[in-house]
Amino acid sequence: MTTEQTAEMVNITEKAAEKVKGILAEKGAEQGALRVFVAGGGCSGYQYGMAIAQEAEEDDFVLEYAGIRLLVDPESAPLLKGAEIDYVEDIMKSGFTIFNPNASRSCACGSSFDTAEGEGAGQARACH
Repeated sequence: MTTEQTAEMVNITEKAAEKVKGILAEKGAEQGALRVFVAGGGCSGYQYGMAIAQEAEEDDFVLEYAGIRLLVDPESAPLLKGAEIDYVEDIMKSGFTIFNPNASRSCACGSSFDTAEGEGAGQARACH
């Protein structure tokens, strides 16, 4: 995958990248990566997920930004195209958030969404 194509897939803010670096260091996984994925479920149909990964899978898209690696599986890639990962800290909450231009509706919890095609809607469940 070329750099131009990866830049179109998903972006991460500097604040979020610094937070990821801190988490990787805290876990002793400085050479690891942040896996970003989409799964069926959540109150709007699809649910975002993130995990620390030691290595990329063979078919993963590997994106490098600000000294960290992001891993995106081929099934999640179309749903995350153009998305931006940020880290927010305010009075109410702190954590990673994803702005996704592919989401036609999302839940108040901010961790689930649906697309215009509504493919994930059949698996929606209550927001927690």
